[in-house]
Amino acid sequence: MRTAYLFFPLWLGYILVVDALVFARKGTSLWARSRRDFVLLFFVSAPVWWLFEVINSRTGNWEYLGSATLTRLEYYALCTLSFSTVMPAVFETAELVRTFRWMQRFDAGPRVAPTSKVCLGLLVAGLCMLALTLLWPKFFYPFVWTSLALIFEPINRALGRPHFLEWLERGDWRPVVSLSLGALVCGFFWEMWNYWSWPKWIYHTPGAQFLHVFEMPLLGYGGYVPFALELFGLMNLLWRRAPRLQV
Repeated sequence: MRTAYLFFPLWLGYILVVDALVFARKGTSLWARSRRDFVLLFFVSAPVWWLFEVINSRTGNWEYLGSATLTRLEYYALCTLSFSTVMPAVFETAELVRTFRWMQRFDAGPRVAPTSKVCLGLLVAGLCMLALTLLWPKFFYPFVWTSLALIFEPINRALGRPHFLEWLERGDWRPVVSLSLGALVCGFFWEMWNYWSWPKWIYHTPGAQFLHVFEMPLLGYGGYVPFALELFGLMNLLWRRAPRLQV
């Protein structure tokens, strides 16, 4: 049961180490640019993950074993504290990925013009995917990890918030790639450290319950890629003056 109390300090240590690496490689980092924003990111992160927990109450793709050993107050307090590390971990790792030279090969990719048709198409596609997920979760649960990114992209653009199309219209795919890889790296560590923990989470993914890497089916790691894009969209939607990530 003690690992329930160690999740936050473990990931806080990870976040601080990665922030230090980013600073060492390029002379700036989330912490260095604004300690206030660095701390506030934890407060934004917790309710964002609770949103996914609400969606999971419908899809049932993961559950927490051993949670019965905690009181209700302990469960919600520890969960909220743990969820607060999600955004900082992903965004710090994405900034670290962005410091490597090989990322430059993604700065001249296909251009995506942010036309009204494209924005409307993204919104409609995202809403349809979310509706399918909630109506028939057994078959469409993977859409959880793409629908929100599609929904929030045109909304953030309309609100004048940071969004991916402002990079993609120039053919710059580096923010998309760095965020996606950042979440994938974090996903590996989440699953590795969860495997030997108690309480712990396990997965229920119809049609994909094979080739497990720790508790996560191999195909499930693909969900971390668009998950980072959803985090980016949610941060900018909920936080008008969110820190500008250097990805």
